[in-house]
Amino acid sequence: MSTSCATLPNSVKFELFGSKNLSTLHQSSKMNLHFLPRNRCGLSRRDFAFKGIVAAGASVMTSTVSAESSKAQGLEKLPYKPEGYNYWTWRDRKIHYVVEGEGSPIVLIHGFGASAFHWRYNIPELAKNYKVYAVDLLGFGWSEKALIDLGGFTALVAAASLEDQVKGVVLLNSAGQFGDASSATTESEENVLQKFILKPLKEAFQRVVLGFLFWQAKQPSRIESVLKSVYINAANVDDYLIDSITRPADDPNAGEVYYRLMTRFMSNQKKYTLDNVLSQLSCPLLLVWGDLDPWVGPAKALRIKEFYPNTSLVNLQAGHCPHDEVPELVNKALLDWLSNLTSAPSLQVL
Repeated sequence: MSTSCATLPNSVKFELFGSKNLSTLHQSSKMNLHFLPRNRCGLSRRDFAFKGIVAAGASVMTSTVSAESSKAQGLEKLPYKPEGYNYWTWRDRKIHYVVEGEGSPIVLIHGFGASAFHWRYNIPELAKNYKVYAVDLLGFGWSEKALIDLGGFTALVAAASLEDQVKGVVLLNSAGQFGDASSATTESEENVLQKFILKPLKEAFQRVVLGFLFWQAKQPSRIESVLKSVYINAANVDDYLIDSITRPADDPNAGEVYYRLMTRFMSNQKKYTLDNVLSQLSCPLLLVWGDLDPWVGPAKALRIKEFYPNTSLVNLQAGHCPHDEVPELVNKALLDWLSNLTSAPSLQVL
């Protein structure tokens, strides 16, 4: 199903897509945003009128998504649609997104391996007061599995680069490492042996290993097992959530996307560090942290707050995905923080 920029109303295009647009850099946090050169829609820098919050992750366009009730928690949730929700084409690449509500815009961006559907319990609640966009980054979810290179730390990088348009950044159990000041940063040129023998052998080995890991990781039983290991309360690990992860992974290009993501990440670990990006940030930062996360514990949140004082921290008794495990608590934390931000004299972008 291919669409064009014309499928988005002008009000939406002027809100979200200017000369710097959403890209597909990835990170293991729950929020990602990036910007790109002028796109096919032909919007200029002046057209970028996006005034809201991105959570990693106001036109009058009506919602195309109706909410259904969550029996387990009494919350509204996004209904699961195997075919996806809305599509927009950027540089001949199909991008999937969900839009709901009216008011100042919030952009929700999923973490590694997930999709817009992972915000199923947050979109309906936030949409009562804001215009909520949830996008699938290129290569993830229902968006096209394009064979392009991807990067990381998108929400923080975008906020640092677009400081005059950013109101605040929210991170939920974000991965990423602080730099090691004692490590050497010098790079030597490749010699003939490295370039033509060792490097190809390394790449071949990586393809075999990462290919096997991807095949193993996309099995429904494996996905269910991993999710239940990082959700302290696994009640919300249901068939819909599992299908929202396994279905995109069946795309013929998904394995190649995974390979490029992982090799790019491994080769850029020294470049994309938390201290490097946070040192360029100027807007308020909110950390909503599941303290029982077996992957990224509360010590990471405390270190971020210590490094970047303009940080608010909300600690929750939850695992790696608090927005889906305890959505009612995450929604409250987001809405409380947003109400304080939007009461400021000038409203900027995240």
